[in-house]
Amino acid sequence: MYQKLLRETELPKAGSPRRGQAVPDGTIYIGQSRSSCQNKYPRRSRRHKGAAMTPAEEMERLAARAREAARAMSRARAETKTRALIGLADQLAAREEEILTANRKDLDAARAAGLDAPRLDRLTLTPAIMAEMRAACMHVAQLPDPVGVTEQQWQQPNGLLVGRMRIPLGVIAMIYEARPNVTIDAAILCIKAGNAVILRGGSEALHSNTALAGLLQTALSDAGLPPQAAQLVGITDHAAVTALCKLDRYIDVIIPRGGEGLVRAVTEAATMPVLKHFKGVCHAFIDADADQDQALEIVFNAKVQRPGVCNALECLLVHKDAATNFLPLAAAKLGAAGVEFRASPEALPLLGPGAVLLQPEDLGQEFHALILAVLVVDDLDAALDHIARYGSNHTEIICTRDYGHAMRFLREADASMVAVNASSRFNDGGQLGLGAEIGISTSKLHAYGPMGVQELTTTKFVVLGQGQVRQ
Repeated sequence: MYQKLLRETELPKAGSPRRGQAVPDGTIYIGQSRSSCQNKYPRRSRRHKGAAMTPAEEMERLAARAREAARAMSRARAETKTRALIGLADQLAAREEEILTANRKDLDAARAAGLDAPRLDRLTLTPAIMAEMRAACMHVAQLPDPVGVTEQQWQQPNGLLVGRMRIPLGVIAMIYEARPNVTIDAAILCIKAGNAVILRGGSEALHSNTALAGLLQTALSDAGLPPQAAQLVGITDHAAVTALCKLDRYIDVIIPRGGEGLVRAVTEAATMPVLKHFKGVCHAFIDADADQDQALEIVFNAKVQRPGVCNALECLLVHKDAATNFLPLAAAKLGAAGVEFRASPEALPLLGPGAVLLQPEDLGQEFHALILAVLVVDDLDAALDHIARYGSNHTEIICTRDYGHAMRFLREADASMVAVNASSRFNDGGQLGLGAEIGISTSKLHAYGPMGVQELTTTKFVVLGQGQVRQ
C-alpha cells in the first residue's frame, strides 16, 4: 500500500509564516494585504499620506507577495502550469510587434547612451529570437513535471519506508543584464518547477522587460495561477537590488547573471544562497594527434560565431607537436574573420604579422570580443595545469583522437561542461536538451552548469511509518 501511496502523495504546501505565527524577530505575521506585509516587521514611524515607498519597502512588499504566490505554485497541478506556458507562447505570437516596438525604444536609448556592440547584440530582440522564445515555452511545457516525484525509495529494518521527493526551491530572485529574452527563459523554468520568481533586469532593457512581464502575468492569471508568481522589479535604482539581497526571509535563492562586477556585488551583498553565473574563460586544447581540419572548424565556431557570450572561446592551447601545422591554419581562417591574436613567445611567429605578444593580464581574461589568447604547451599535463590556474569553471574542450587523453581530460578539467571534439558553444540549456536555462552555474552547490527545470528544484525526505518510535 505504502509503495503506491508514496508515489501518489500530493506535495504538501510549502512552508511559510502562517497567520498569527511569530517570525524570528518576535513580530507576528497577520495576513497578506499590503498593510499586513508591512506588519511582518517591527512597527515603523507612520508614513505621511501619499508619500512614496522607498525602494527597500517596495522590494519587501513585492517579495512578500512572491512568497505567498510560491505556496500556490508549489501545489499547482502539472496541467495548470502547462496551460500557462502554452498560453504564454500564444501571447508572444499575438503581441510580437508590441514587444519589438518596446525593444526598439530600449535600443534607441542604448545607442544614444553609447552602449558597446556586444551589449547591444544581447539587448536586441528579433522575430527569430521571438520565435525561439515561443519554442522554449512549448518545449518546457512538454517536459516532465518534476514536482512531487519520489526519486529514491527504500525500507529500513524497522519497517519505515523512506523516500526523497522533489520539491520547488520556493522564491527565486533573478538579477540580470541586457538580454530581455532571459525574462522569458527564467520565468518559464521557474513556473514549470513550481517556483515564484522576482525578475530584475537591467535598466537598458526596461521597456522590453516590462512588456514581456505583462504577458507573463496575463498567462498565469488566465491559467488560474497567481500573477505574483512572476514579478518584474520596475525600479532602476540600485538600492532595489541591495534591498532584494537582504530579504532572505522571503527569497530562497538569488541568481545573478551578467558581468563579473554584477555577480561579485550580488554575491557579497546577499544573505541568501547565491547560484553564480560567473564569467566564461573557456579554453580549447588541441592535442598532438587531433584531426586538424575538424579542430579548426571547432575553434572557429567557438570564437567567431558569437564572441560576446559566456561560452565563446577565449584561450587556445596547442600541443607543441601540433603547433607548427595548426597555428598558421588558425591564423588564416580566424584572422580573415577579424580575430586578433595575443600569443605566447612560442606561438607568436606561427600566427603572422597581425599577432601581438601575450601580456600577463590576457590570461584568465573574458574578452567579449574577437580576441583570442594563444599558447603553445608541452603536453596534456601542461594544458590541464593552465586550465586549473586560469579557468573559470565554465567550459573546457579538447580536440584529440587519443581515447585515454579524452577520458582524462573529461575527468580532470574542472568546468561545468567538458567536451571532446565539440565546440564550447554547446554549453547552453537549449543545446543540451534542457529547453531553456536560467543561467550557467559555475559554482558546485547546488547546481553545476546550465540550470533547467530540474536544477530549480530540490529534494526532501518523506517517511511513511506504521507507528514506529525510536528506541
